[in-house]
Amino acid sequence: MDKEMEQFQKDLLDSVRQMKAGKGARKTQVALSPIAEARSRLGMSQSELASLMGVSTRTLQDWEQGRRKPTGAAQTLLRVAIAHPEALLDLKAA
Repeated sequence: MDKEMEQFQKDLLDSVRQMKAGKGARKTQVALSPIAEARSRLGMSQSELASLMGVSTRTLQDWEQGRRKPTGAAQTLLRVAIAHPEALLDLKAA
């Protein structure tokens, strides 16, 4: 067995030991966009919120991922959704 393979096996075993000991090498945290956070608090899927707002699911995805920014009335409605998610739930029920 060559040295490179031996080193790989050693590193792999070390990693397994660290995981078993609860000492993961790295942690990844994903910050939600305010829009995704509001949608999560509302308990709605992307398609449900998009439909409620009168936009396409793709548009909502673009907003959540920062590829596009909402304008006009959509921006105002999103501010309401972020600050007072229960207001949009009332709209959904109506």
